[in-house]
Amino acid sequence: MMQAARKRVFAGAGSLGRTVLAGCAVAAVLAGPARAEIIQNPVAEFSGLDKITGRIISFDVYIGETVQFGALQVTPRECNTRPQTETPKTTAFVEVDEITLNNEVRRIFTGWMFAASPGLHAVEHPVYDVWLTNCKQASSVAPPDDYSGPPISAEAGAGDPLAGTAPELGADAITPRRKPPL
Repeated sequence: MMQAARKRVFAGAGSLGRTVLAGCAVAAVLAGPARAEIIQNPVAEFSGLDKITGRIISFDVYIGETVQFGALQVTPRECNTRPQTETPKTTAFVEVDEITLNNEVRRIFTGWMFAASPGLHAVEHPVYDVWLTNCKQASSVAPPDDYSGPPISAEAGAGDPLAGTAPELGADAITPRRKPPL
């Protein structure tokens, strides 16, 4: 008789415990932080390191555009940020191809890059490194003729008055350029 009473008490405590846990889970979901809206940007800003010369070059690439940096072709497919009122989180989905010595195109990277941790998701090539630094609403570089990505902000294209001027590059410097048409 004593064992039957115990089973009923434990059974009652189990259902009460499940009810309390379910209530806590609902409260945690409702009280959790609100998800910030993702801002889709039309321009991804990258930095590239030429390991032969030791120069680091920053370059802007529009979404869907392919830019060649040395033997690498960089194509961002998406570039997202959060509003300025939220914790910064800049991400981009990028495809990087290498042009081999046989003039063949070989995909060496497809995935997400994070500006906050460039060492984790950067492209490390024997001669060139490429990593994401920022996503922007506009660029000083004109968009390609067939651009169809997120809208470009006109006021963001004015530039940063505190940025200064770009350094002059020598004749032997590797500068990013648009992929030649096929």
